[in-house]
Amino acid sequence: MNEKKAVNSRQNVILENREKLSISGVEHVDNFNETSITLATVKGAMIIKGNELNISKLNLEDGNVTIEGIVNSITYTNKDLSKSKGSGLLGKMFK
Repeated sequence: MNEKKAVNSRQNVILENREKLSISGVEHVDNFNETSITLATVKGAMIIKGNELNISKLNLEDGNVTIEGIVNSITYTNKDLSKSKGSGLLGKMFK
């Protein structure tokens, strides 16, 4: 494994007061609404559930996402979202 690949497979999840969630290692946003956000990350699919959720910052080039709202849960799943990459947020916007 080369050094660049090792760096790109790292992920940080920082939750501040259950109101601000910063995530690195995000590959794409699969689905989102006020109560649920589904992300494909370097560590697997991630589902964030809560209330009044809003993606306040999104930089897929760097793999960083900031979510604001009340976070009730963060769950990793084994579901592979990479197959639906074209149907993510940007894919839906540019159809």
